[in-house]
Amino acid sequence: MFKSILVATDGSDLANKALDVALELARTNGAALTILTATDPVSTGIGSGGFGTIDAGPIVARLEEAYAAEAADLLAKARHRAQEAGIAAQILHLPRHRPADGILETAAERSCDLIVMGSHGRRGLNRLLLGSQAAEVLARATIPVLIVK
Repeated sequence: MFKSILVATDGSDLANKALDVALELARTNGAALTILTATDPVSTGIGSGGFGTIDAGPIVARLEEAYAAEAADLLAKARHRAQEAGIAAQILHLPRHRPADGILETAAERSCDLIVMGSHGRRGLNRLLLGSQAAEVLARATIPVLIVK
């Protein structure tokens, strides 16, 4: 039924449940599986240098490094879970992407026929996937979307 499945993760409990569902669907259907995480662009309101402002460059760079390290860790864990389930999965981190945009773009680029994701993800500085992103993916997707609660 499904040939190429994209699962979005941020390492939250619901994202892990979505990964479990995607792994089972990939196994049952013999489908290719892509595990994706996207990290939001870092945005500051403190300027880029000059009189009366702070140079945000080093701060942004450190935040992006932290996001990348966290993404690498959660994708490594997801890949390990896929390997344990006997599923060969491709992993992908999209830095500086709104999650919904990254999910939809990747699904189109990889000709996915199903998107699996949790109903909401983390909040705060560690956020990688927002609850509002699931609603946006559901509203904009041209392929089936399975939302896991």
